Amino acid sequence: MSKREYSDFWWLGDVLGAILFAWGLADALSALIADVPVPTAAIASLLAGGAVRALTSWAAQAQGAAAAQRALAPLRVQLHRRLLAEPLAQPLTVGESAAIAIDHLDRVEAHRARFVPVRLAAAAGPVLIAVAVAFASPVAATILLATLIPFVLGMVLAGTMARRAADAQLVALAQLSDLFVERLRMLAIIRHFGAGERITRQAGAATAAIAQRTLAVLRVAFLSSAVLEFFAALSVALVAVYCGFSLLGLLPFPVPETLTFREAMVALALAPEFYLPMRRLAAAYHEKQMGEAAQAVIDPLLAPPPAPAAARSAPDAASPGQLTLDGVEIIWPGARIGPVSFTLGATGLLALVGPTGSGKTSLLAVIAGQVQPNTGSVSAIDPADVAWAAQRPLILPGTLRDNLALARPSASVAELRAVCSEVGLDALLDTRADGLDLPLDHRGSGLSGGERRRLGLARALLARRPLLLCDEPTADLDADSAARITALLREIATRQAVIVATHDPDLAARADRIVTL
Repeated sequence: MSKREYSDFWWLGDVLGAILFAWGLADALSALIADVPVPTAAIASLLAGGAVRALTSWAAQAQGAAAAQRALAPLRVQLHRRLLAEPLAQPLTVGESAAIAIDHLDRVEAHRARFVPVRLAAAAGPVLIAVAVAFASPVAATILLATLIPFVLGMVLAGTMARRAADAQLVALAQLSDLFVERLRMLAIIRHFGAGERITRQAGAATAAIAQRTLAVLRVAFLSSAVLEFFAALSVALVAVYCGFSLLGLLPFPVPETLTFREAMVALALAPEFYLPMRRLAAAYHEKQMGEAAQAVIDPLLAPPPAPAAARSAPDAASPGQLTLDGVEIIWPGARIGPVSFTLGATGLLALVGPTGSGKTSLLAVIAGQVQPNTGSVSAIDPADVAWAAQRPLILPGTLRDNLALARPSASVAELRAVCSEVGLDALLDTRADGLDLPLDHRGSGLSGGERRRLGLARALLARRPLLLCDEPTADLDADSAARITALLREIATRQAVIVATHDPDLAARADRIVTL
């Protein structure tokens, strides 16, 4: 039996504790009314019921949370790997990826931690309570069960409405996350062109839309709570009226039982417990809707991408290390890139040129296996054989040494200094007393745009992989530095394959082949 199943049964233990407590309470009060000593069994039942309820409530919540974290750990790893390093069937923006990797996973975890463990108790708990009440008063048990039928119908209706509202809210949250990420990335440009007021209005409209969708979700949640509380109050009221009138002998109709105070007390004590498991379920129902909506977004990302017209062919046995693109096209909403065809051997420098937005970076992503093309074929490339010097290289909080060593943790200090010298970072090391221990934050504060690019290139060279992809390696560099990088790439191309996406005519002129997009 799994930990998840144990947490389900812990909540059933809470129901059994409530039954023990109710019977103990009824026995104790009956003894007090009869002016006789309270039975030891009644006291033991009271104490045992309270202890069982406290223990099972704590254990169910603790094990539910722990089981959810264990279940989500492999899903989190798989999803992060897919978002960061594997091809996707559909492209995702940075904001959408962040929302899925953080917010959506948190909602799935909340669903599994809070809603899943209470399902069994919500289904079996009312039945156990009704059976316990039936031993004292079959009529009271029938009243409780009769109120359950319209309650279930009301909850089904509210649940259908909640699912639609949750789906709409998740979509809006992902769009808002993407909006903020993109606007923060372009903050300098926005300030330069004085567009702050317009962007503020745009962000305000987006957040207002989120607020409206959140209110829609809350309205449905309040509706489901109102349905639950109505029928819970109705069941308790009907049982109380029946028990009171029966004890007083004022019922206007005959009943097939004769209630005593003890039986009536059991029925009254357990009547509020009848809907308590479903109250817990309703309290976690929002997590259920949000978690299932999030899971519906995550599942297609984890599924193997459908076999498209484009395919990665097996490597040509006669041409080891050869990269071949044949009629590759990338079709995204509002954009069509290609068809592109070329062949690059184990060595050589190939330049991808074209205006901004023509798809140079996207084509590099296809070659690296991060994006699946729509048509054409790409010869098989192992992602472990590809080193990528990105246009905006990843920089992690730490030191310059830490960021370089991401490519090869075993690299020695001499190797780190040598690769820094190759890309022109030696001047930075010489002028800073901390050298390789230069502290960096995630933005690379203290480094110029050109130095950040050279850091990315140094890391790619340090990886020592057969295929080097460079995205605008000479951008943000002065003429001398750009010429130095161009000469370095030209020299590297004599030992391995190099593909550069560039606007630099001097770099393109030094390439063995130019592919224009």
